[in-house]
Amino acid sequence: MIGQLTGLVGQIEGERCIVDVNGVGYVVSASTRTLSSVPQPPEVVRLLIETVVREDAILLYGFVTTDEREWFRLLTTVQGVGAKVALAILSANSPGELLLAINAGDHGSLTRAAGVGPRLADRILSELRNKVAKMPGGGASAPMPGVVTGPNVENDALLALAGLGFRRAEAWPVLSRILAENENASLDLAIRLCLKDLAR
Repeated sequence: MIGQLTGLVGQIEGERCIVDVNGVGYVVSASTRTLSSVPQPPEVVRLLIETVVREDAILLYGFVTTDEREWFRLLTTVQGVGAKVALAILSANSPGELLLAINAGDHGSLTRAAGVGPRLADRILSELRNKVAKMPGGGASAPMPGVVTGPNVENDALLALAGLGFRRAEAWPVLSRILAENENASLDLAIRLCLKDLAR
């Protein structure tokens, strides 16, 4: 089983790249997020690899971060989510955005990915909701980056913004920045500043 490849980038095309390791070219499929981080040929690249063995093929899937690989493994445990759909989901959402989307029950973030319709999005949300706490950054008490205020303001503001129709993945970056800039912001102030920013 191949767990990592380090070699020269031979070619990048579509949803895959070729990694030349000592003259052997390995075809590695990856998300657009990972491929955008792969240097141009003939630079050296290191990719974490998930090897999938089928009756008719041995397929390699590459990742720049361990977080993305862990999410790939989790997504492919859902019935109807194969490797191709998992990569599409990871192309549309970073691991952090996926975590927020699943915790918030955000269908829209999932259905942006090619091959994910409303029914499959429902299945992903229902099957993974209780599993994401084990994922990188998935603990209920894990602090989000940039937050320097109490957890009640943070959580209550996100709930309030969700009630106003803003997706968690959309609202969180704005709220994170506002709470970092306004250390002792009240819930009311945090929500008002977020609404002002999101309305632009």
